[in-house]
Amino acid sequence: MAPQVFDYDPPDRFVAGTVGQAGSRTFFLQARARGAGPVPVVVSVALEKQQVATLAEKVEELLDEVVRRSGGDAPVPAVTPVGAGDTDPLDTPIEEEFRVGTMSLQWDGDRGVVVIECFSVEEEDAPAEGLPPGGLAGSPEPDARSVLRVSLSGASARGFAQRASALVAAGRPPCPFCSGPLDPEGHVCPRANGYRR
Repeated sequence: MAPQVFDYDPPDRFVAGTVGQAGSRTFFLQARARGAGPVPVVVSVALEKQQVATLAEKVEELLDEVVRRSGGDAPVPAVTPVGAGDTDPLDTPIEEEFRVGTMSLQWDGDRGVVVIECFSVEEEDAPAEGLPPGGLAGSPEPDARSVLRVSLSGASARGFAQRASALVAAGRPPCPFCSGPLDPEGHVCPRANGYRR
């Protein structure tokens, strides 16, 4: 399949969300914009929980650095503005366009926006044992893969990061002994010699 570019500049909505119960959730990034007709154009890409957590953290760090370097003159709020948060569920039907392998994040100072790019994992990107996706020598260049690109204002980026962080934190609580995730029925804790906690 030929690589596709999904470019939302800006999107009407860009959020992280999940499908499924805690412990077996699938994480998605979803962008929506109005197309030529009355039906919005929605793109959903799947990714790992840790990728969502890292993206939220890095977006916050980038925005904080922009505020710091500009002395507060950049069009970036120091905190998420009231009303910028989006708590609605993902748009349905959710159809996965691709699974995210690598991501990039940058500040476009000329336009005053955060640009997030999510590149697909292709079959030829399948990692060798023990290596992360996209971490192989000879991997295809990013332009040979499908990409979701969104450009967000500072306020929208803060809202995205806040929702994504809350989404990750809403998972299963960690075990106080081994830090592994606790299922509702407990888990076999390695720090308790295999007894259930």
